[in-house]
Amino acid sequence: MIGISADFDPLHKGHVKLIEKARELADKKGEEVIIYLNKEYSANHAPFFVGYEARSQMALEAGADKIVSIEGLHHRLTLAYTVPIRIAMMIEEGVFDYVDAANVSTMKIKKYSSSFASKGIFSGIPRNLPNRNVIRWFAVNEFLYQKYGKKLVFHIIPEYKMNGEKISGRNIRKEIIDNELEIPENIKQLLPESTVKILENEIVKGHVPGKRNLNVIMESLNKYSRSKLLDIAYLNADAVDAIIKGRRYNYENQIWASFRKAGYGPVLTRLAISTIEQTVSRGEVYELIKDYEKQGIIPPDQTVEKIIERAWFVASKGAEGASSADAHKMFREGKTIREKPFYTFDGGIHLRSFEVDSLKTDMEASLYVDKHGKISCVVRAPDRKIKTPLKLPAKLATYLRLLIDSHFIPLKAQIVEKKQGFRVRISIHNR
Repeated sequence: MIGISADFDPLHKGHVKLIEKARELADKKGEEVIIYLNKEYSANHAPFFVGYEARSQMALEAGADKIVSIEGLHHRLTLAYTVPIRIAMMIEEGVFDYVDAANVSTMKIKKYSSSFASKGIFSGIPRNLPNRNVIRWFAVNEFLYQKYGKKLVFHIIPEYKMNGEKISGRNIRKEIIDNELEIPENIKQLLPESTVKILENEIVKGHVPGKRNLNVIMESLNKYSRSKLLDIAYLNADAVDAIIKGRRYNYENQIWASFRKAGYGPVLTRLAISTIEQTVSRGEVYELIKDYEKQGIIPPDQTVEKIIERAWFVASKGAEGASSADAHKMFREGKTIREKPFYTFDGGIHLRSFEVDSLKTDMEASLYVDKHGKISCVVRAPDRKIKTPLKLPAKLATYLRLLIDSHFIPLKAQIVEKKQGFRVRISIHNR
């Protein structure tokens, strides 16, 4: 089988060139062209402009034989995780040849990807590299060869250009919206006739554009506490603080402004908004990644254990006086320390005398970072809500903050009673 992984939102003439190349290979080998089409959310974590059924029909009209839906990934995982999962799916289903497009030579892509693969780097590919995601596909393909004993054969064609410019799906969508959902003539020139017909039909039916459920998103952003927001995947402490400070939310651009203040780029913002829309918890993402780890699909530099080890290493080196940037660099270079990460540790709490009687061992506590940047917890006892900052050694405080800001490492906190009094026992989920 000849595979293509795509959004096709909508399918344009550049996509047609991909299918034509796949068709050429398929006809020579007597095989089928299979499109692995993202269903609920795009690869960049956005809702689709055109629905799945319409995009499937566009691909079939352009020459594909079969459509396979990719579901449940792009509102939960970054591209660093979805790429190995999609490659593994194709290999397991019998895809041998894979077609993609790039504006640099295949030789250069292979050179870059081989370098990263040999160093075990699959998630930290520099953003300034051209066709970064194609390089990632090549590198992960090399990694998965260890599991399957076979890999996809890549066929890279030049990115198709019209009037010297690459066709942009984003610009196509914007122009149609700006033209009050009429397809302008200049946009029709970028689309095959079959796509134009399908797209016009979807517009008449009111199916275009697809939209987010802003009511659900606004409800969460306007009402959730800091601790509840922090349990949602891809919200770090800075994002939660910006969300709280930005209330009340009535429009989508207000949400984007808050994420910009927290230092989020467009892709991570879209993913974070999608997790809010679908109420995706840290624990859900953690368990999903662990499941794929067990299948041998996740590269070693992306495992949850490696993320925890990185946080522990950086905290340990910070306690020795190293800067965070230097510690991260040392970790990427393969430096290690003897002491293993703590998966459970206790923190002290500040209690007023009348609050002590409200606490019992094993009561659940929720972690959050307050408006002053202090790691704190809240306990909802039967008779009152108790909020208190945590008392931790500097190394453990740094470690905990790094775990909080890891985007999907879930943390559990419980009240424990010791000789010295009540403490909060913090543990990494399921450990």
